[in-house]
Amino acid sequence: MAVINKLLAFTLIFISTVKCQDQSVYQYFADTANLTGLVAENQEFRLNGKYIRIISGAIHYFRVHPDLWRDRLRKLRATGANTVESYVPWNLHEPRKGEFDFGNGSNDFSIFLDVQRFLRTAQEEDLLVIIRPGPYICAEWEYGGYPSWLQRDPDMQIRSEGQPYLDRVKIFLDAFVPQISDFKFTNGGCIIAAQIENEYGSFNPKSTHYLETIRQGFLDNGLDCLHFTCDNHFNEGSGGSLPGLLQTANFKENPDQILGDLLRVQPDKPIMVMEFWTGWFTNWFDERRGGSDPSQFRQVLETIFSTYNGSVNFYMFHGGTNFGFTAGGGDVGDIGAPDAYAVADITSYDYDAPLTEAGDYTVKYEFAAELISQYENPKLRRPLRPIQSQKTAYPTLQLQRYLNYTDIIMEIPSSHKILQDKPVSMELLPINNGNGQTFGYIIYRKVANFSPGDRYKVSRPKDLAELLIDGELVDTGFTNAQPQYWFNDIHDIALNVSSGEHTIDLFVDVIARTNWGGRWEHFNQQKGLPEITGSKIEINNIEIQGVEIIALEFTQAWVNGLENWKTVEDDPAALKGPCLVQSSFTIPTTPTDTFLNMSGWHKGVVFVNGFNVGRYWKVGPQQNLYVPAPLLNTGINTIIVFEQFEPSDSIVFSNIPNLGPPFLP
Repeated sequence: MAVINKLLAFTLIFISTVKCQDQSVYQYFADTANLTGLVAENQEFRLNGKYIRIISGAIHYFRVHPDLWRDRLRKLRATGANTVESYVPWNLHEPRKGEFDFGNGSNDFSIFLDVQRFLRTAQEEDLLVIIRPGPYICAEWEYGGYPSWLQRDPDMQIRSEGQPYLDRVKIFLDAFVPQISDFKFTNGGCIIAAQIENEYGSFNPKSTHYLETIRQGFLDNGLDCLHFTCDNHFNEGSGGSLPGLLQTANFKENPDQILGDLLRVQPDKPIMVMEFWTGWFTNWFDERRGGSDPSQFRQVLETIFSTYNGSVNFYMFHGGTNFGFTAGGGDVGDIGAPDAYAVADITSYDYDAPLTEAGDYTVKYEFAAELISQYENPKLRRPLRPIQSQKTAYPTLQLQRYLNYTDIIMEIPSSHKILQDKPVSMELLPINNGNGQTFGYIIYRKVANFSPGDRYKVSRPKDLAELLIDGELVDTGFTNAQPQYWFNDIHDIALNVSSGEHTIDLFVDVIARTNWGGRWEHFNQQKGLPEITGSKIEINNIEIQGVEIIALEFTQAWVNGLENWKTVEDDPAALKGPCLVQSSFTIPTTPTDTFLNMSGWHKGVVFVNGFNVGRYWKVGPQQNLYVPAPLLNTGINTIIVFEQFEPSDSIVFSNIPNLGPPFLP
């Protein structure tokens, strides 16, 4: 009889398993009229009353062209993963105070911001969703996701319980959360969980009132799903969460240490690794691209599954791209101190993830699919893997048209040329309906009479400075074999000029607003010449009075409207930085993905049919910029390059990425 009972039990398990494998995620979990949401108790997750091991992957909708969302989501589901996770970028959704964009705006990133389309696509691809609205997200993203205009309020204390900050958080949540609350699982949608803040245990001083404000903002707007926090360390009284909230872990290696600590402070809840770091980000000047050892990746993932019966979110599963000026960074030195300078992340957010920046499969993808197949519970039907995209190296383009530095200044509207008594930071400029300048470059111009040997002294420009006299770039060290760039430093320069009137421009390149800080003061990230860090201009030791400030934002609308182009072949010797160059070419068939090989250029940004695909910089390690096929047209396409220092003589395409030498374990 015992043998018969065992055989019967085995048969029932086998039949149940086969039945599950014939069902989709939603057929299995959303099979009742009255749905119950995700709960985390008794050391396990249950969704609609059924056990689930959450296997999720991070795909940020704002880092992937929306026409490619379905491809990336299906590739995630094809591993056997049942969930996708994404942060939410406050700075894109509220680019100007009180003006919200959820895909219906006229901003450069509007097409990326239809979060409802992303959620619908995820559900159509049979994926549940974990959403992380922040409001602070870090994410190696510009200013950690914060709008730069927050800094216009001198009383603003980021990530604190200060009322000006809490007021803006509430306004943002009241606008954003209703966009997604109807998509919660219990309404027949896809959202099963939402994160409150982000790694708040590493911030000081902490405020439970602040965390409660976020949670209440979720509840007031109908997002009453499972709420949780995440951190990369745990101890009694660490204060990064709220009583009763699920705490989750972030790490790349040494799972036993952090998960052991998590179990000690939260023994009754299931283990969830909210950020299993599949690789790492890369900074400009790094010798190699960031990443991690695939064998270590496999070993840690198996430990999460087998030793801790854990659930997991791959951060990142697919990193995507920091298009435009959106890459974040960190500060070298004491974060937020006057002598700290920014180290920016490269344009690619490939992250050495299971899917590459262009959506290609890697060995980590294979390891993930193998282990998910072994440990997923329940086992459900998955789609076939989509094929990888075709990549084309289009013919090399010769430079056709250009605008020199003086031409560029002429194209800037008068509303973005402001006379001030003293220099101010870009965030404090009286432009954009009182929101200041967020992205691009800023120029501080002084027109005056000078004599040979006059001293021009600049203190701590944020971040990288260039000096021009009468429109001609002065070499401050950038032409050396090992360039010495002018970063947030004090330069006292003897002017090599004739007696008379001259125009002296301080051109400041914003490398990045830091995406991380351990105190609210670290989020004082004004750029250009901010008075709060002692930035100023002196001539012969006298601080200047009267300066023209020019905001060079490089919006898509402005780039597309540029006029008065000159022909390169008429005067090739005039082509020198800073300058804009433009070339056009024709694609007779359906466009494919491609890469721009920028190794022959020095530093700048590239626009493909008006869209800013990101920064390039010869210091590397990244040399090629990814251009997804949806940015290209069948027919005529236009490439515009803004080069700050030394232009190349051609625009070169490639069919392979080049993020620099690979990561070495």
